[in-house]
Amino acid sequence: MTNHDDAVAVRPLTLAWASRHLEVGERIVRIEALHGGITAEMRRLTIGTRDGDTRDLVLRTFVNMKHAEDWLNREAGALTLLAGTGVPAPGLVAVDPTAAHCEYPSLLMTHLGGRTVFDDEGLETRVPLLARQLVAIHALQPVERPREYVALTTADTVVTPKGADAAVWAAAIDVIRKPAPPYEGRFLHRDFQPGNVLFDVPPPGSADARVTGVVDWAATSWGPADLDVAHCSTNLALLHGPAWGLRFAEAYEEAGGVLAAAASERLYWRVRDGLASSEEVQLVAQPWREAGRTELTTRAVEERLDAYVTALMDALG
Repeated sequence: MTNHDDAVAVRPLTLAWASRHLEVGERIVRIEALHGGITAEMRRLTIGTRDGDTRDLVLRTFVNMKHAEDWLNREAGALTLLAGTGVPAPGLVAVDPTAAHCEYPSLLMTHLGGRTVFDDEGLETRVPLLARQLVAIHALQPVERPREYVALTTADTVVTPKGADAAVWAAAIDVIRKPAPPYEGRFLHRDFQPGNVLFDVPPPGSADARVTGVVDWAATSWGPADLDVAHCSTNLALLHGPAWGLRFAEAYEEAGGVLAAAASERLYWRVRDGLASSEEVQLVAQPWREAGRTELTTRAVEERLDAYVTALMDALG
C-alpha cells in the first residue's frame, strides 16, 4: 500500500476491517483525506482490483463518539433505503456503529463522482438543479419512516450578530417562540445544502451541469418539506447573498415542490433555520474558506445572516 502522509493514515484495526469488505484479490493502494466535513474524518480509499484497474470507496470515521452510533445507524439505514430509488446517494459497503471492530465508529461506502461547488459563478444554473433534487428526495415514501425531526435551536439560544437591528431580531426570535405549525410529513435529508451535493460541472460552452450525488445522510428525518428548503435557503444566503436564499424557495415550487400555504408558516420554518445558524457561524464558514471562499470570514457571514433574516421578515413577516 502506498501512503506517504501520516495525517491521512487509517488506524490499523479500521484498515483491517475495511480490507475485509473488499472483493477477493483487491487491496487498498492509496488513501487520501477529503475535506469539508465538520463532524467526521473522511477519507477516499483507492482500491486496486484483480484486473489491474482501480475503484474508490469512502471511509467515514467519527473520532468524537458522542452521537456516532445514532448517526451511523441512521446513515446506513438511509443508504440502504436509497439504493435503487434514483436519488444519487452512495452505496453502503459496511458499517461499524459501535466500534466493535474499528478504533472508532466507522462507515464504508461507495465513492460518487463530481465535486461540491461553492462559487458564485454558475449559481443560476445550479439552484434549479438543487431544487429539483430536493423535490425528488421529498417524494420518497419509505416503508419505514425515519425518526421525527429535532429542532435544537430555542428562542433563548439565538446569538444576535453584532451591529444587527435589535428590533428585527427580537421580532424574528418571537416567531420561533410560537408552537411549530402543523405540517404534512416528508422524508427529509435534514442537511441538504451545497456542501452535501456533488456536481459534474462541464467546461464553459458545453452541456449543462448536473447533480451526481447527495451525501451525508446521517440526519435523515421525517418532517415538513419547508425545513429542508429553509436549511438550503440559509446556506445559499450565507454563501451567495440573501437574494439567493429567497430565490431557492421559489425554485423548489417551480420544480413541483409544495411548501406551507400560509406566509406565517413559511416564515416560521425559514426564520427558525436562519436563527439556528446564528449559533454556529464560525463552524459553518470554516469549510467554505478551506474550499477557497476566503472572503467568507465569520464576520462577513454574520453580516449576510443579519441581512437574510431582515429580508425574510420584510418579505414574509
